[in-house]
Amino acid sequence: MSEQDKNQQSHEYRFALRGMHCASCVQQVQSALDQLEGIEKADVNLPDRSASVATSVAPDKVIAAVEGAGFGATLLDDNYGEDERQAEERAHYQQQLKKTWAALALGIPLMAMMFWDGMPMLNNASGQIFWQITGLLTLAVMVYSGGHFYQGAWSAFKNHYANMDTLIALGTGTAWLFSMLISFWPDLVPEQARHVYFEAAVFIIGLVNLGQALESRARGQASQAIRKLLNLQPETARLIRKEDGEEVDMRIESIQKGDMIRVRPGEKIPVDGKVMEGETRVDESMLTGEPMPVSKKKKDEVTAGTLNQSGTIRIRTLRVGSDTALAKIIDQVRQAQNAKPALGRLADKIAAVFVPSVLIIAVLTALAWFNFGPEPVSAYMLVTTMTVLVIACPCALGLATPMSIMVGVGKAAEHGILIRRGDALQQAAEVDVVVLDKTGTVTQGHPEVTDLVLLDAGKEQGLTEQDLLRYAVSLEVASEHPLAQAIVNRAKTEGIAVQEAKEIQPVAGQGIQGQFTGEGSDVSQRLLLGNSALMQSFKLELNSAEAQMQALAEQGKTPVLLAVDEAVVGVLAIADPVKSDSKAAIARLKKQGVKVMMLTGDNRITAQAVANEVGVDQVIAEVMPDHKADEIRKLQQQGLKVAMVGDGINDAPALAQADVGMAIGTGTDIAIESADLTLMRGSLQGIADAMEISKLTVSNIKQNLFGAFVYNSIGIPLAAGVLFPIFGWLLNPAFAGAAMAMSSVTVVSNANRLRLKKLSADA
Repeated sequence: MSEQDKNQQSHEYRFALRGMHCASCVQQVQSALDQLEGIEKADVNLPDRSASVATSVAPDKVIAAVEGAGFGATLLDDNYGEDERQAEERAHYQQQLKKTWAALALGIPLMAMMFWDGMPMLNNASGQIFWQITGLLTLAVMVYSGGHFYQGAWSAFKNHYANMDTLIALGTGTAWLFSMLISFWPDLVPEQARHVYFEAAVFIIGLVNLGQALESRARGQASQAIRKLLNLQPETARLIRKEDGEEVDMRIESIQKGDMIRVRPGEKIPVDGKVMEGETRVDESMLTGEPMPVSKKKKDEVTAGTLNQSGTIRIRTLRVGSDTALAKIIDQVRQAQNAKPALGRLADKIAAVFVPSVLIIAVLTALAWFNFGPEPVSAYMLVTTMTVLVIACPCALGLATPMSIMVGVGKAAEHGILIRRGDALQQAAEVDVVVLDKTGTVTQGHPEVTDLVLLDAGKEQGLTEQDLLRYAVSLEVASEHPLAQAIVNRAKTEGIAVQEAKEIQPVAGQGIQGQFTGEGSDVSQRLLLGNSALMQSFKLELNSAEAQMQALAEQGKTPVLLAVDEAVVGVLAIADPVKSDSKAAIARLKKQGVKVMMLTGDNRITAQAVANEVGVDQVIAEVMPDHKADEIRKLQQQGLKVAMVGDGINDAPALAQADVGMAIGTGTDIAIESADLTLMRGSLQGIADAMEISKLTVSNIKQNLFGAFVYNSIGIPLAAGVLFPIFGWLLNPAFAGAAMAMSSVTVVSNANRLRLKKLSADA
């Protein structure tokens, strides 16, 4: 490696690949990339026909390595992006169809002739000439419709490996060569062996092309999740020029951090930014799955790809291009779709030795028929060997896992679940225990005033619940304490006019006091707001308040006492409310057979109250942040598969320790980076959705692998002729080609069924 390459920093690149058909092809590309010096990580995706490469070498060296292995590669960048790639895929699909129809247009009539009494025979000159001309026509169709198979086989041969192209080229090439030989020199074989196989050669090529075309179309459907995300990205933005304030439409690539942009109602927001002017409601459902629009005002952040619904806003650009949240989401979905869980790695290992094994089986089949087969030995030997080569293509095996992963990750993205690590998709299906953080996960994460309780002393003074709130907010209006903010927010919600108290003095650890003079009054009242210790320090009676305080505390609420002059007149209950759908989501998890626990640093009474409300099975409370990972480890030591769900920085170690870490998308970046899955909606329903999608995906992978193994386990012995000694039956090579093609189509179609599956929450 040159000094220049050594000094280069590592970069992530994506390449579109051409010429890959099966798991053996993937192995060759993977091997070529792994052997290239400077490659840190390379993931080759068969369904997506792409490679993600982390490397310090230049992209052209990566392309050269792929081409050296006999395949094509193009860097996906601004010059060649997803649009160009999709156009190329569509053109390839149309070309595959043309090649299919050309091969079948010759293959079907030739197949029909096999059952015609007047079929030209090889025992006369006219019959020989007919078949010689037919052979040349067949060769032309084989070159046009199957040329890529022969090129691929030759490339594989030069690079010392075998793949699907090898099997097809050997099978069809041998059939054509044998047929041409006996059309010129029929006396080479006994009369009963004088049969041509031109129809099998072109029919096999036609059917394999048809299978690949159908597979290509199904792959396109499977990658809809990525395309939907890409379509969220607007191509232009309305830039407000700094020099003259004029508004001009600019390509999104030209927008830079710090630029001011105007977004009108009905337009997609083109960048991540902060609202500087205007108010609106933004539809974020395409990113979070949450259907309700979100209100945005000055200083609120907005995300690229979301839809501005109601008002015109001006936003200051914070992130553009690959730095936007949408771009990172797309990148995460791609990485997860490229990932190979344990089931996939098993299939890859099998596929790596499969084609060489098939070639050995084909040779053994030929030897068996040559030594033990009936006359005409040459004909039987050719038919069985050719059929083994054609039917044994490992396409279905290579597609079984990645197709299901691609669809499963896409389906998760559509439900607001970002899967960052491919293994998590398989492990989520095996989870025994889901451990939930409390604040911001089960609850909303910000306190609210839930109860206003007027005591007897307050009633005697003729006060109302709104009076309690007016007195309380007069003391707390200037405070930034979370509990104070809860009181201020409740007052705003109820439209209470705020009048700030005088001589406000905080009392450390107890509360706050001040003097309040109502409008139009000269009488000043002393207000106290805080805990029981504050009231006792002023020697106020608590008899009438104690029962209320106890009842509220048992509900997990924090009671705050209000005193006016010499009497405690009311209680304000402040709590972090449970999310509206937490109870239903936890019930759904338990229905899936999962134990649900809560792990929190909050006090035991509050935690247990919340747990009782939502139906959590077990509570571990008063846990220090650095001990949360230890609690997860204890569960794992019991042999349990553990999923941890959290949203805060203090949850990050536990998220990393868990078998599956799930971060609430409304939480901190550190928590999200530590997790395997991110729930963009912030709802616990996302956990149940993720586990359900995981189980569906793993089940789909197993179905595909089972189908691929059964197909090859049954197909290869049938092709070799195991039933011939008993029933006198052999598998027609053309039918073998059809079966091979349909095995791939079946796997792809079964994977696409995942897209149509409704989750229990949607049903």
